[in-house]
Amino acid sequence: MTGLLQNKISFSSIKDNLCDMFNSNAKTPLIDAMQNYKKNPMTGFHIPGHNRGAGVHPKLIDLIGKDALALDCTDEFDNLGTLHPATGAIKQAQELAAATYGAKRTFFITSGSTSANLALAFALTSPFDEVLIGRNCHRSVLTGLIISGAKVNWVIPKKLNDWSIFGNIEAQAIEEKLKNNRNIKLVWITNPTYEGVVSDIKKISEVCKKYKAALIVDEAHGSLWNYNQKLPTTALELGADAVVHSLHKTGGAMTQASMLHLSKNSKFEEEKVIHALKLLHTTSPSLLLLASLDAARANLSSSSGQKMLNNAIENAIYFRKEAKKIENLSVLENNVEIDITKLFIKMKGLSGLQLEYILEHDYKIEVESASDAGLLILSNIGNTRAEFEYLIKCLKEISQKKYKFEHENIKIMPLIDPEIVMNLREAYFAPKELIDKFDAIGRISSQVVALCPPGISILLPGEIIKKEHLPYLFTYDKIEVIRE
Repeated sequence: MTGLLQNKISFSSIKDNLCDMFNSNAKTPLIDAMQNYKKNPMTGFHIPGHNRGAGVHPKLIDLIGKDALALDCTDEFDNLGTLHPATGAIKQAQELAAATYGAKRTFFITSGSTSANLALAFALTSPFDEVLIGRNCHRSVLTGLIISGAKVNWVIPKKLNDWSIFGNIEAQAIEEKLKNNRNIKLVWITNPTYEGVVSDIKKISEVCKKYKAALIVDEAHGSLWNYNQKLPTTALELGADAVVHSLHKTGGAMTQASMLHLSKNSKFEEEKVIHALKLLHTTSPSLLLLASLDAARANLSSSSGQKMLNNAIENAIYFRKEAKKIENLSVLENNVEIDITKLFIKMKGLSGLQLEYILEHDYKIEVESASDAGLLILSNIGNTRAEFEYLIKCLKEISQKKYKFEHENIKIMPLIDPEIVMNLREAYFAPKELIDKFDAIGRISSQVVALCPPGISILLPGEIIKKEHLPYLFTYDKIEVIRE
């Protein structure tokens, strides 16, 4: 129990009986309800039409199993509860998540953090609002603002040019923007970056409060931070008004399963967010995805889940230590605060894309992503030490070989400052034409160009297309521009 007490769990308003609360948060009300649903089947004349797998192709049954198909249902049946409005076991599971993360209200999302960002933009901004956004935001934030029509103001993160990635956003940069434009009432930043670089959210929150601006933090890649002191502190504890977590990315939930939290002192009205989620979220949420959120929270709150997380952290420490012994290999960590479980590496003489190709084709290793400079490896709660030992062995071998690759002119991570000449929504809906990308220099983009992962925008509607953009448009032959 001593080990549990050493871990950072966000019960900011509950200081007594921490262990009792810790154990209670390992309960799984939604999973329990689904187990009861599985044990007590009924004859069904409702959606989904495959009727517990009876109407499914045999190959799919062989692939995922009868049990998974039997549980592929939506809400409203067998006392499982509903998502909108939250009732029954689903409501109980959301309340446990809110208690665990220290939130006033937590919403389960079954269509990824994309839907959470869309809902926040739709609920909290209008065509008359001005919003300050970190340029390294996910494309879903911009999609939401296209819907709402709010005016975008950019704050550019520090650029780690040696790594060709964005770094942290400085509180001073945000204060300068807010001081010079008092119309901005909402700041929306991404933290951590895709590669794990961490901004000082406490200082940023203090700046926002000084200028009476609300703060949203897209913490999609930081859903584990709440559970261990060796990881950064979640924005829910540092003054953010709303936070988004992609539990499916690193928290152990199934793909597309995320959470949207409103902090205990949030400036935002719950009802506005609820209405937006009703409008934008699916009316047929998957119970499998919802249950995976219940399971992820319970697992991370359990002693076994804590062991998994500790192992992930120890594996990351092991990798960083051993990587330093490999000639020509570098790991991002100096002069930046970073989530230790995210390992961004580069090897001298190879681009990140080339190194990714070698690992995949010669060693059967898949990594999270690769860029022109380096590649990203995640130390996950499901990884073993043996897997990391094998990875280190492979990198040692690669560092000692000489590879011949053709010259690349591919750019993945966009570090170009935008030149904005039109409102985002206005440009998106303006008359447009499709032209050759080489003829588009000097024209106004009318489309969102964002490679995923990580989904950071290269070009947005209303921005001037420059010669510097062309290396980033290697997958495009033509591009949409505003008709002249």
